[in-house]
Amino acid sequence: MKKILVIQGHPVKDTFIDCLKDTYVESARKAGAQVEEIMLRELQFEINFREGYRGNQPLESDLIYAQERIQWADHLVFFYPNWWGTYPAQLKGFIDRTFLPGFAFKYTGHGREHIKLLTGKSARIVVTMDDPVWYYYLVLRAPGHLSMRKAILRFCGINPVYVNSLGSMRKSSEKKRLQWLEQMKKYGRKMI
Repeated sequence: MKKILVIQGHPVKDTFIDCLKDTYVESARKAGAQVEEIMLRELQFEINFREGYRGNQPLESDLIYAQERIQWADHLVFFYPNWWGTYPAQLKGFIDRTFLPGFAFKYTGHGREHIKLLTGKSARIVVTMDDPVWYYYLVLRAPGHLSMRKAILRFCGINPVYVNSLGSMRKSSEKKRLQWLEQMKKYGRKMI
């Protein structure tokens, strides 16, 4: 049975992201997956990584729980909006505070060389945006996607990483939103 962890990174309740997430979760459960959910807006933790890797900032209980769920999962699915080309601050703080050396990766002492500690997992990121998708890729060069896929998830051994860019949300029709929900049903059913 596939174990899927869904991480919802939108700080605002009752958005289209919630509809996308709920559709994916329901479809994956119907297909037989074990699905756990983490709603970042409900967690209690300091998003500021005060001392970086030099310090000893203790993990809050919600972050310890999140690390346990990440270890447990075969597949991670992140849902969040594109804000300023990347992702909301709470998601960035969550990553800074949970994807730590010794948990997600381990430096070997030889420059940037490291051991990937989250191998054997895959991921999907589902990102809503106000910009047209073509503009995000061609003009902005998709900085948030690049960061999540390569600098974070693949750096830690999570591969493959699938990406869904949904935009422009402001100009999307009801028909287009229904198509996006159908996509989420399909991915949930396939457990990817």
